[in-house]
This record gives sequence, structure tokens and C-alpha cells, in this order.
Amino acid sequence: MATGTFELNAAANGKFHFNLKASNGQVIATSQMYKTKKGALNGIESVRTHAADATVKDTTEE
Repeated sequence: MATGTFELNAAANGKFHFNLKASNGQVIATSQMYKTKKGALNGIESVRTHAADATVKDTTEE
């Protein structure tokens, strides 16, 4: 079974962000900018921990 990939990137301004890519290589989520690489890695771990049980809030119906 193919899985997604977190891709960690450094920006030209020295900050870091990550993309979550589907198994077909398409970006399905992009993070905020983090001041440090450690911060971005912590963000990845947070997504791994919390996304599986996240609910969907559809604000288009409010």
C-alpha cells in the first residue's frame, strides 16, 4: 500500500515549512512557516498525532 510523504523544505528567508504529499506526489497540505527546523519537525509530529482523529468542520453550510 502506497503512503504519503512529509517533505521538509528550507525557504530563502531561512525559515522552514513542510508539505504533505499523497502517494501520487500531489501536495495535499502545506504548513505554516517555522523559525527553526526543529519547529517544523514538531509540526510534522503534531499532524501525525492529531490528523487521524480530526473532525471536519464545514463552514460553507453555516
